[in-house]
Amino acid sequence: MPSPKFWPGGFLSHSNCYKVQLENSFSLWSFTVCSSGHPPNGSLWCQAGMGCLGTQRAPRAFLLLPLLLYVARRSNLTQLQSGSKKKKVTKAERLKLLQEEEERRLKEEEEARLKYEKEEMERLEIQRIEKEKWNRLEAKDLERRNEELEELYLLERCFPEAEKLKQETRMLSQLIEKLKFILLETPPCDLQDKNIIQYQESILQLQELLHLKFNVATEILLRIVNMESPCVTQAGLKLLDSNSLSSLTSQSTGITCQASTLADLDSGNMEKVIKDENVTLYVWANLKKNPRHRSVRFSETQIGFEIPRILATSDIAVRLLHTHYDHVSALHPVSTPSKEHTSSVTELVKDDVENVEKAISKEVEEESKQQEKQSHLIQEEKLKVEEEQDDIEVKMSSAEEESEAIKCELEMKVLSETVSAAQLLLVENSSEKPDFFENDMVDLFQFTTLGGVYHLDILELPPQCKPVKGWMIVEILKEGLQKYTYPPETTEDFETENAFPPIEVTLEVHENVIFFENPMVVRWDAEGKHWRTDGISNVSYKPNERLITFSLDTFGPVTLIQDAHINMPYQSWELRPLDVNKVLLTVTTVFTEIQIQIKENLCMLSSVKLKDKKHISVLEGTWMTPIPFIIALKEAGLNIFPTRYSHFYVVINNKARMNLSKFNVVPLVEVKAYRQMALLSSTFAFGWSKWNLLCNSTKVVFKVREHLPEECTENPNWALLMFSGDRAQRLKIKEESEAFSEALKEETEFHSTLYHMVRDFASKEAMEKVRSSNCQFVNSVCHMLLSTRLLSYS
Repeated sequence: MPSPKFWPGGFLSHSNCYKVQLENSFSLWSFTVCSSGHPPNGSLWCQAGMGCLGTQRAPRAFLLLPLLLYVARRSNLTQLQSGSKKKKVTKAERLKLLQEEEERRLKEEEEARLKYEKEEMERLEIQRIEKEKWNRLEAKDLERRNEELEELYLLERCFPEAEKLKQETRMLSQLIEKLKFILLETPPCDLQDKNIIQYQESILQLQELLHLKFNVATEILLRIVNMESPCVTQAGLKLLDSNSLSSLTSQSTGITCQASTLADLDSGNMEKVIKDENVTLYVWANLKKNPRHRSVRFSETQIGFEIPRILATSDIAVRLLHTHYDHVSALHPVSTPSKEHTSSVTELVKDDVENVEKAISKEVEEESKQQEKQSHLIQEEKLKVEEEQDDIEVKMSSAEEESEAIKCELEMKVLSETVSAAQLLLVENSSEKPDFFENDMVDLFQFTTLGGVYHLDILELPPQCKPVKGWMIVEILKEGLQKYTYPPETTEDFETENAFPPIEVTLEVHENVIFFENPMVVRWDAEGKHWRTDGISNVSYKPNERLITFSLDTFGPVTLIQDAHINMPYQSWELRPLDVNKVLLTVTTVFTEIQIQIKENLCMLSSVKLKDKKHISVLEGTWMTPIPFIIALKEAGLNIFPTRYSHFYVVINNKARMNLSKFNVVPLVEVKAYRQMALLSSTFAFGWSKWNLLCNSTKVVFKVREHLPEECTENPNWALLMFSGDRAQRLKIKEESEAFSEALKEETEFHSTLYHMVRDFASKEAMEKVRSSNCQFVNSVCHMLLSTRLLSYS
């Protein structure tokens, strides 16, 4: 760039001015500093022009700023002053100053260039050192990978051992709950399709039989509204289960009646409430048919109906059968994994077993023949022959033992592969969302029924017993208990359109169920076999009284539903050891904090907090195996267990969504993480990390620390670990850091497993506890982690 040139201008007749022009490769600037004698108040008039555009006027403030900046920078070059008293700078002096300025500029540029080159070399050197260190760590990790994986394989034998124990104790049962548990607890690889169909058909048949027995018991009760049988009194009209219902039905065939009425003294109508642990039956019979008695309230409850006039004058009975469980909803299909991988592995291992057995038996046979030949050649040495025969027997026995050991080992390998496939299925996400064709249909993959099912029925009052000459005669209808159709199919005989208004119903929400939002009321469509939201209006809920009121167009089964994912995603979680083979899992959601204890093969709800207040649940203190425990929590409204469709309804991190890819990488990473966390859970605590959302989708990040009983847990010293399924590393960042980084913590190394990663900073006693953990305990912890999917839904 050429250096600036200055041409001083002469004085004008009307003013004393110096005109200075700056010319460079980009533009031509001219400015005039003028003063007429003594400038008024020191004011300046500036004029500037750029390039070929000529000289143009500009705002004073705009042009004054660059002028002052320029004059300040070049003040040591020249000073332009008005008036004849100031000394004039010569051309030689200006050239000298320009030369000095240029030399200074070149020197500064050279110093800056040298500084940049030095910093760049230092940066490249640091990068080279870090890369060499990284490569050494990777090489070291690869060198010991096989050894670490073999050690992990030995530790993970606890999973097939636990499954083997469950197989030995699992028994076939025809009860509904037992059948459901078998379908849920048995690994899908062990269930054949025909068995699944058979179990589900048995469940449906038992449900139909159970409902039939309820109808029979209700019919018996309505037939004897004007009397009470001693046998019924002795039975207490208890509807405990299908067995007690069968007993009640059989006893009713030999009724010996006495003059004792069940009718209410005030209204003259009959009402009866029968409660049980699993069932509550409310029956009201309209004996008086008084049109003024249209409000039905069962004694000592606020449960009841507001019936229209046409029903108040009809021979009807109203039944509310509240089953505390849902036996109406269609059974969800049992997920069966693709058996290609598992079957191929199983067949491969079975082939290995057969080949080993053949090889060993052939070797034993050849050795036996060889020994027999030798024994024939040296028959004269009887003592020696006997010794050799003893040796043969010992070798054959050891060979058989070796064969049995190898066979057992390979069988365990098959079982291990089966368990791994079942665990992988628990974190599998469906690639397609279930389709629903009508807006009023309830999506049971999004919502869940809570508090059981309320069967609302209007029944025709059956013929009553009549005393005739010391006998009680009753007409038994062949078709049994009949439902009253409301509204009737034809309404031509009725004058007004409002003759069949909706029936107002008030129900009590089950005390053991938690609703975090106002429940929704839905009705069962028997024809379509699904729940619907239409036909229900004017819903109001009183949470303190746990009462819900609504209007129903037609009677039938109704239930209450809640968003199944209301507690997802979780805000945080922690898995902490409590004692030997005992841990505490804490899951914190928007509405609640749930604490679960796990020991051996059992789980227990430790506590539930709602808005910092402890909630008493009937499940607290009850130990159950994992599958029944998970079902019990779901039925109580404490659902923290995602399904294979949950990712369509919950905003989660990309780890679960990656399951939709054809590579299916992340689910395997998730399973490996949970398995190894369970192995370490007896001594190490694990916790949620905010960085798990920001790391690569094929990796997981969580906190870990060794748990010592005597330490203070107020400010625990957590380490951040990142795990990709094949590599574990400790991160340099902390939970409080400002930005995420995968940088390795100083003086740490890579490892192929979490077990070997934590061993680098763990005590010897901690690792001994890990190696002595109970297999059923480890399996239960793993199952709970797989069921909650903390790494994907937090």
